Amino acid sequence: MAETPDVKVYALSTCVHCKNTKKLLDNCNVDYDSVEVDLLDGDQRQAVIEEVKALNPRCSFPTIKIGEKVIVGYREDEIKEALGIS
Repeated sequence: MAETPDVKVYALSTCVHCKNTKKLLDNCNVDYDSVEVDLLDGDQRQAVIEEVKALNPRCSFPTIKIGEKVIVGYREDEIKEALGIS
């Protein structure tokens, strides 16, 4: 079995698509880091927003980084494909 790439989810605490993305990853037993951008303050929030903009210039959520692949939005098939899950 291939090693799962690093997964990072940039999310908003109030976003239904973000919650669905995390639920999908949980259901697939995928370890991931999640950052709820709207719960950060000041410089920390600004730094994370710059990270998101570098991956996704529209800065929309969720922005998911799986290895080197960036997926914007809740796209179950793309997420599973990037993780090597059928």
